[in-house]
This record gives sequence, structure tokens and C-alpha cells, in this order.
Amino acid sequence: MKVKRIVANIASDRVGEAKRFYGDVLGLDTLMDQGWIVTYGAQEKTRLQVSVMSQGGSDTPVPDLSIEVDDLDEALERVEKAGFPIEYGPAEEPWGVRRFYTRDPFGKLVNILTHR
Repeated sequence: MKVKRIVANIASDRVGEAKRFYGDVLGLDTLMDQGWIVTYGAQEKTRLQVSVMSQGGSDTPVPDLSIEVDDLDEALERVEKAGFPIEYGPAEEPWGVRRFYTRDPFGKLVNILTHR
């Protein structure tokens, strides 16, 4: 057996609000839209990962999602411009990432990061 995909699922009765954060701000493509479920992602192949954490690192809360980007400054600017709160950072972490936390429209804590 080989795992082909891992999908984070967020329960909400406001599915349409996801486009502003995941589509417009983060630039993810709409991969599927059935009305009751919309899946965002990148058309290119991505790595599969699952993290199990007792804390979020640097004594922060465990984020619901971690999203790696190629340009953290641009991501931060887009998040701030869209009015989403910055809850941590941006911070240079000792394990080699630069990151910040924000909340999506559903209150999920999102760790946006880049590797140095």
C-alpha cells in the first residue's frame, strides 16, 4: 500500500468563505467544488506529511494547518491586506524556518512558513 494524498478537512457551514483566504490570499487553485465541499490545492505535486505535536514550537499553540510558501513576506502582506489577524511572528525559528500564525475565516490557526 502507498499513501497518495493527505487532505486537511475543516468543518463549516460557510464553505464559500474559504475562497477569500485559501484562494485569493494564498493563491491556491480550486481543485474540486461540489457546493458542500470545495478543495483547494496546487496543481503541482506536493509532499505528503502528517505532524503530531505537543506544542507548536517556541511555546506556541499547535496550529491546525501548516502551509509552506516560497515568499513569506508576500504571504504576510497578503494576509494583512485582507485583514486576517497575525497571532504570532513573523519569527525566525531555531529549526530553520521563518513563519507566522494567522486565523482563517473559520477560526483555524494556520502556520504559514518558509524554509531558510
